[in-house]
Amino acid sequence: MHIGPYTLANNLIVAPMAGVTDRPFRMLCKRFGAGHAVSEMITADQSLRLTKKTLKRADFDGELAPISVQIAGSDPEQLAQAAQYQVANGAQIVDINMGCPAKKVCNKLAGSALLKDEDLVGRILDAVVAAVDVPVTLKTRLGFCNGEENILRVARRAEEAGIAALAIHGRTREDMYNGAARYALIREVKQQLSIPVIANGDIDSPQKAAEVLAATGADAIMIGRAAQGRPWLFREIGHYLATGELLPPPRVVEIRDVLLEHLDALHAFYGEYSGCRIARKHIAWYTKGLAGGNEFRQRMYRLDTTHEQKNATQAFFDGLLAAGERLVYVATEPEEQGEV
Repeated sequence: MHIGPYTLANNLIVAPMAGVTDRPFRMLCKRFGAGHAVSEMITADQSLRLTKKTLKRADFDGELAPISVQIAGSDPEQLAQAAQYQVANGAQIVDINMGCPAKKVCNKLAGSALLKDEDLVGRILDAVVAAVDVPVTLKTRLGFCNGEENILRVARRAEEAGIAALAIHGRTREDMYNGAARYALIREVKQQLSIPVIANGDIDSPQKAAEVLAATGADAIMIGRAAQGRPWLFREIGHYLATGELLPPPRVVEIRDVLLEHLDALHAFYGEYSGCRIARKHIAWYTKGLAGGNEFRQRMYRLDTTHEQKNATQAFFDGLLAAGERLVYVATEPEEQGEV
């Protein structure tokens, strides 16, 4: 799998997810076998460039190359300037967000809302590609509304503009994340384009990864929500694609060790206040399906320091190990209520 001059380690890519794919998460997924990862989306708005949140999203210190930064906005000139700024900050690949379905993004005519205006899409692609001398990629959806899917036209326009690779989520903006991802149009795009095409949506297991690659003919797959709390999913998929064999699920001791390492990285990266609060959702994802996880999470959400949080997590897993728990999942567990 190539993006411009860069040869990726494999064809497994971490999807950009706001509030999730920060540097600690990207580095962990790469260690577990992801061949590439894209940053959280960074606004093109210059007035927000030096905010604490934006600076954290643009922190790539120590990360394995190539560094890919996703930018979001709706003004071609502003996006071009944002691309130049991120390249100067260390970006080796610039990714344009035309896929985010969030209301607060679409209300600003950014993300997947751009798909309603194909002329603007073209002007943005042309402006960003011309502004930088690194590969520019595009993340998008099948279209804005069901019945009005325009991905074939958008994809051809992207290739004409010089986009180096195209990632497609198999839903429209109208779908949000509901229903099942659709892959037929991704296959049509792949058949018509010469640039790499990356399939995204509902890839949550090694078997599904193989099915999507076969169904779409895509050059790579992009995995998002399924990797939350399961960074070893990349290891499992890579092994299955190479051998046809399923790895056993990780044992509780490995989940504990990975989570504690992740917590250390999050606490160090964000600091005491934000680190504790951002880590809550990751702890929830890692412990979903574990015996007693629901009760533990309700207690954990109320802890306000990183020290308490880590100690409680350690104690929870020590209890599982003392009880002889070995595998990831129990058969059933009620959904928890409460804010992460």
